Amino acid sequence: MTTEVTDHRPTVEGTVPDWLSGTLIRNGPARFEVGDRRVNHWFDGLAMLRRYAFDDGRLRYSNRFLRSDAYEDAMNGRLTGQFGTDTRGWRRLLETVTALGLPDPTDNANVHVARVDGEYVALTEAPRRVAFDPETLETRGRFRFRDDLPEHIAAAHLVDDPHRDELVGFTTQFGRTPQYHLYRLPRDSRTRELVASVDAAGPAYIHDCSVTTDHVIIVESPLVLSVLRALNPFSEGVTDMLDWQPDRETRVLVIDRDTGDIAADPTLEPAFTFHHVNAYVDGETVVLDLVAFPTGDIVDSMSLAELEGEGFPAVSDARLMRYRIDPDANAVRRRRLYDGGMEMPRVARSAVGRHHRYAYGQATHREGANGLVKVDCETGTAREWWEESVYLEEPIPVRHPDAEAEDEGVVLATALDVDRERTMLLVFDAATLDVRARADLPHAEPFGFHGRFFRDV
Repeated sequence: MTTEVTDHRPTVEGTVPDWLSGTLIRNGPARFEVGDRRVNHWFDGLAMLRRYAFDDGRLRYSNRFLRSDAYEDAMNGRLTGQFGTDTRGWRRLLETVTALGLPDPTDNANVHVARVDGEYVALTEAPRRVAFDPETLETRGRFRFRDDLPEHIAAAHLVDDPHRDELVGFTTQFGRTPQYHLYRLPRDSRTRELVASVDAAGPAYIHDCSVTTDHVIIVESPLVLSVLRALNPFSEGVTDMLDWQPDRETRVLVIDRDTGDIAADPTLEPAFTFHHVNAYVDGETVVLDLVAFPTGDIVDSMSLAELEGEGFPAVSDARLMRYRIDPDANAVRRRRLYDGGMEMPRVARSAVGRHHRYAYGQATHREGANGLVKVDCETGTAREWWEESVYLEEPIPVRHPDAEAEDEGVVLATALDVDRERTMLLVFDAATLDVRARADLPHAEPFGFHGRFFRDV
């Protein structure tokens, strides 16, 4: 895709609620070919920002490629190092393992967005961030934190905790003793404050984290980042660093948010997770909901060669799981909350780090479509929405400003209709999943990753 539009006003079928005022900004890969070369992996497409601005029932849509160094290289006919496409960008990361200083890998920040110290920032797992204008989507340049926290791999997911008015994330540092560095970032600061540095086993490829009122939680699976593998001259990128080691267990690291002490680190049988749902404290128990795959095969299955086959790659769906962690016994019990497959989970922002009842996500277990699912985590029941040939992206719940119930509001989701070759924005009722409004965009967008709704852009 190469098309960019500014403030397009799509025709809206149905009614966008008058109270829905703010901006949804989404991020994701959108261009996969440069000249006669193509990237190898879905995660490697050039970053494109998408903006959906809501005001008094009206909708405006814009999209723009992030003008990163990686984008400039691509426009000049050079594909630089990415997640699974050659090693130039990521090999620089490896060269710093025994050297002083931080790496300077790819800035193709195509995974997520965040607001940091009033700046809007595009994020990826490489430790480079790119600032952009939230109204025009124009690129402002490299964003730098004002600290020296070590990072060879960064968290693209920053947990936005409205109750403590801070973001929480982590970095991974290679070396003789690899470590995870967990940090907090106050709302009006660009100085990350270290919560804890924890010795890593592996280290593992970790994509996401959770918080409770008292803890930061990461899940260390046996999908290991092997530096030795990446030193192979035929390595194509980070994907070739990944080594699934099923003889190892998964470790759940629960870190005290104030003291940095390890409150619990129980282990369980191997599993891999991209995305957490949420976590909270229930009496003396820490509750963590996430979506888990039985193995790490999902990462390789997102290569373009696999995705171009007939149907989806033959990998198991992720399952919505609840981990109940007993810090005193250093033990964890888990159970499935939903029978179907689920990914890209979200809860209402007001529930982050607190007890949540409802989890929204892609329902992934139907052939020929991705649906929307709302799981009642208390009763174990679920509502689903599907349309044939429609593939829903990450759903984002937005509560009514005066809501009393957790599910009073809407769920915003973009979706690709492959039969019509058109992307549309859907506005669902958060309680019933009825479609309240839909709007066709002027083009089809490649499937994206993550986004946030900002009320005051």
